[in-house]
Amino acid sequence: MKNAFESLDYKKILGIIVGSIFFGIGYSWFLVPYQMSPGGVGGIAQVLNHYFDLPVGVISLLMNIPLFIISFLLIGRTFGARSIFGMITSALMIDAVSFSTLHKMGIIRSLEPYTHIFKGKEVLAMLAPDEMYLSAIAGSVMLGLGLGIIFRFRGSTGGTDIPVALVKQKTGISVGSAYWVIETLIILFVAITFQDIKLLIWAYINLFISTKITDIASEGLPYIKGVYIISTEAIEIKNEIYKRLNRGVTMFKAQSGWSGRDLNVLLCVCNRRQVGPLTDLVKSIDPNSFVILNDVYDVMGFGFKSRQLNFQDNKSIQQIQAELDSAKRKK
Repeated sequence: MKNAFESLDYKKILGIIVGSIFFGIGYSWFLVPYQMSPGGVGGIAQVLNHYFDLPVGVISLLMNIPLFIISFLLIGRTFGARSIFGMITSALMIDAVSFSTLHKMGIIRSLEPYTHIFKGKEVLAMLAPDEMYLSAIAGSVMLGLGLGIIFRFRGSTGGTDIPVALVKQKTGISVGSAYWVIETLIILFVAITFQDIKLLIWAYINLFISTKITDIASEGLPYIKGVYIISTEAIEIKNEIYKRLNRGVTMFKAQSGWSGRDLNVLLCVCNRRQVGPLTDLVKSIDPNSFVILNDVYDVMGFGFKSRQLNFQDNKSIQQIQAELDSAKRKK
């Protein structure tokens, strides 16, 4: 436990707090007032808020606590201090940045510009009900941005990743399929509760936008392309890529499925800005070449910076060696 809390350095704490603010704004300013949710614990919290009129953030926090306990007992996961801190902060921030709270704190002088009537009920929202589509987009962007920042600083918001892990463990289906099963059940639950079929559409729009923004905020825009080149002039193309673009090339031995003749296939990984010069180079040498371009999620190696998120603290070789020496002395 001591080591877990030592990992809570100030930069990561600040990053998680900033991400939680965006997360809370997305929910409380745009999505919750109009009963929109991209699934998750937030969706269930909205339903309970509808019946019991309890703060959405507090409900989310209370729901996450048993989820963490279930995860510990059934899955065996261990959550670091940052995950717990991120879960608590993001849940409480939903209520902390709400218009009513900001008004009580004196940050907002009047609630009149944010007071609207929705389904015969007074709600506090940034935009009016006739701009719900903008609320859906803005809320999803803010939510995804907040989640991405929290993940980038190695935090977590708890939520449906725990039941997803349970479903995968018990059924063997993929994580992606498990997410869609869990989120779809929650979205259906919300739509049935509020008796509005349009909420299904809004929810899936929210889910799509927020997940895309989360990926961008946490990992950055994809900037790498993988290029496969099939050409009778593969050797010359390879040499020109080395010379002009200063990129490495891997050569595969292949066989044509049509003619059965031997082929050389080149694989080159490059930045997006190099794709144009690369394809021009290839076509100038062999106009009949066959070129395939793929998006590359991540590259780990010389000349590239990995986009992979590492949720564990990095340790130097010296630190690891010191820990091993200390363990040996204790024995």
